[in-house]
Amino acid sequence: MLLSMPMPEISAPVHVIGGGPGGLATAAALRQRGVRAVVVEKAGDVGASWRGHYDRLRLHTTRRWSELPGMPIPRSAGRWVSRDDFVRYLEDYTRHHRIELAAGVEVFRVEQDTGGDGWLLLANGGRRMRAPAVVVATGWNHTPYVPDWPGRESWTGELLHAREYRCPEPFAGKDVLVVGVGNTGAEIAADLAAGGADRVRLAVRTPPHIVRRSTLGWPAQATGILVRRLPVPVVDRTARPLAALIPDLTRYGLPRPDTGLYSRVRQGAIPVQDAGLIRAVRRRQVEPVGAVESFEGDKVLLAGGEAVTPDVVIAATGYRRGLEPLVGHLGVLDDRGTPLAHGRRTHPEAPGLYFTGFTNPISGMLRELARDAPRIATAIAQGARG
Repeated sequence: MLLSMPMPEISAPVHVIGGGPGGLATAAALRQRGVRAVVVEKAGDVGASWRGHYDRLRLHTTRRWSELPGMPIPRSAGRWVSRDDFVRYLEDYTRHHRIELAAGVEVFRVEQDTGGDGWLLLANGGRRMRAPAVVVATGWNHTPYVPDWPGRESWTGELLHAREYRCPEPFAGKDVLVVGVGNTGAEIAADLAAGGADRVRLAVRTPPHIVRRSTLGWPAQATGILVRRLPVPVVDRTARPLAALIPDLTRYGLPRPDTGLYSRVRQGAIPVQDAGLIRAVRRRQVEPVGAVESFEGDKVLLAGGEAVTPDVVIAATGYRRGLEPLVGHLGVLDDRGTPLAHGRRTHPEAPGLYFTGFTNPISGMLRELARDAPRIATAIAQGARG
């Protein structure tokens, strides 16, 4: 005979800030454990940041290791799920798990509730919401970051962040400089080259590790999962034979990196999965150039003294977590603005405040979000039972 677990007694719902995959997965896991949760999302619907990605985006992780707990991604989405299919999956996931969503609610500060246990959330419209526990799931790619290059403000060309890029058609016939050779910059450069841009340069500060998305059916993510807990020097040595499978692009201006693959991951640089970059570089449709140093009139000055005059600069220069206004006053962030405690652990000074989605693991962020969700939910449910 199965005994049902008593429901935790919580007078107010747990609040989950952010309607992306991490927030939805945690809310579903809480509901499964009998804990009421409300997802507060500043946009009008779930998956807002995913909706804003460029059109050609496909997940760099496999369908199997990208799905959230309690609902698979349909096989019809294929092995490498497109942006639109993933957004539809998040919408279906919300309905399937009957997740309570408060759309259009932007929480701008979380404070400890001096009137009782738990937390006070201050939001737009003068809202003051109390919660016994809070899960912050606002995402790794929260606030677009553009370096403060000297002369940037007076440059006469068009400057935009990669967040604003959707498709190559508006750039047909133009000279475009893409800055940054992470996965986003590499894909945008290849997309522009195939989509009719007159000239595409790719500004590179540190040469990346480039890996194939899969080799003989074996996805790169599977290797990342296998090695994620091994010592860094061991993984660096193991990865060397894999590097030999990638053509040497040194003659095209993109040399092999000097630092080991996993050493770079620990420094925050995830390997670039080839989605057309190698072909575009070898065909000289994408020209690697030096890093951007400054802007001057209609010129962009590069490392090494070269000056170029592109029509458009697209800054694929990453994001900041943007957590300082929300929780920076609580002493729970490190000097990079990243949570000191993550997943099911909470900071000693902030019990009941959880963070998910603020790592960028080699094993795949969506996979780790899916693993974090039930752990966080269990910790909250156990805390509620006291």
